[in-house]
Amino acid sequence: MRLREGLQSIHRRGRALTRRKRRACLRWAENTDNLVHLSVLVFVPLLIALVTLLSNAVEALPYLLFPPLASGAYTLFVRPESPYASPRRFVGGITIGALCGWVAFAVTGLLPAAPGIGVRPGAAAGSLALTALATWVLDLEEPSAFSSALLVLVVDMGTGQLVLGPLAGVSVAVSPRTAYVLSVLLSTTLVAGVFFVWHEGFYERRATYLYGTTHGDDHVLVPMRGESATETAAVAARIAGAHEAGKVVLLDVLTDIDADALAAHRGDVAPEAVDEGDAERVREAVERLNDVAATIHDDTGVPCEVVVAEGDPAATAFDTARRANCDLIVTPYETEDGGLSPHVNRILSGSLDAVAHRSTGTTDWRRVLVPVARPGDTAHAMVDFATRIAGDDGRVSVCTCIDSETARRDAEHRLANVVETFDAPVETRVARASITEYIEENARAYDLVMLGSSGDRSTASRLISPPTFERLQDVDCDVAVVDSRPER
Repeated sequence: MRLREGLQSIHRRGRALTRRKRRACLRWAENTDNLVHLSVLVFVPLLIALVTLLSNAVEALPYLLFPPLASGAYTLFVRPESPYASPRRFVGGITIGALCGWVAFAVTGLLPAAPGIGVRPGAAAGSLALTALATWVLDLEEPSAFSSALLVLVVDMGTGQLVLGPLAGVSVAVSPRTAYVLSVLLSTTLVAGVFFVWHEGFYERRATYLYGTTHGDDHVLVPMRGESATETAAVAARIAGAHEAGKVVLLDVLTDIDADALAAHRGDVAPEAVDEGDAERVREAVERLNDVAATIHDDTGVPCEVVVAEGDPAATAFDTARRANCDLIVTPYETEDGGLSPHVNRILSGSLDAVAHRSTGTTDWRRVLVPVARPGDTAHAMVDFATRIAGDDGRVSVCTCIDSETARRDAEHRLANVVETFDAPVETRVARASITEYIEENARAYDLVMLGSSGDRSTASRLISPPTFERLQDVDCDVAVVDSRPER
């Protein structure tokens, strides 16, 4: 028995360690720069190995082909959003470079030269000049084009063999430089094809694979607590309405009530068997929720369900979310003793993605500000929710704050990585200021500010520097605190 319990304990610890490592890897991959460099480590060596394999089977000067191919492939994968990350530019630029070098060699070969000269200086200069002119005119500027233009000049004299269709035993005798140009065209086409599949099939859709909110958070539970619950339900409807299968579940948790009153309302218990006061509370709660549900459905078209339950509010919210197949909880913002109320704290730290909404009374959010400190699942969730809430006619501004101008370029790059997966109109801003100052100065221009809950920070870190939402007490717009973590 003890042996079995020991083995089970080891197994549980092993599974927990595996989950932690998986979550750490996922958080690491959520950074686009890390994902891109991982792709470089995987695809560039594999592609060069594949071209080497093909070059060994096809007599096409493999060594001189590799330098421009490797450097160009690296440029493709490491900066997939740059102007140079174009299959057309990659194939056309490098091939034209090789062709220009071939032309320069042929032209200078007609001129007399001093004995003992290997590569003619005129051929080197002419190949680069022709490459610069041709790639500029054709809009195919590619750094590796100049490498292929020079390498074609050092191909050995004589006749080479380029095997076309080796399985059929067909071969055509061509000059080494002709073979080089054709090899550049074929090998760059192969690399560009792999890059296109990776870029369109994975990189542009990476949010689908790395972030849960892209295909989830369309069934939303709203605990109807406090005076701003109706406005919070409207926020939930905007989030759920972005997906065709979206729905909102309105929950009212009654305390100090006989459970038989709820059963009587469902018809499971005879009405005369329950306290009339409790039965009246249940009827009033149901009527209130039905009124809100009807309003939300009329305004947004999102279907609504109503649930009245009794018990611990937070525990009942999670249980109802599980039963109603909800993957997001949007709760009204509550404070206690200068901080978040225990109920909101439990919701934000629970097993589901969560949003705490602090309302100023508006139900129209066309301008949404999203401050982002670092890339990751929470940052993506905030932008995703913001675009859903703003709708097609709204606009989302994603900002980050820096301490010095030297950090501006890196900050702009980080924001670009966060927002480029969204089709909605999203602008980015980098401000040299503290985040609280920036929000307080600009909040009046927005209807809603979405903030991260800092749930991934340690307790010590939160004590030293409290979360931003706790430092923002008076702003002239709604505030939404988002907690979304990959371990969920």
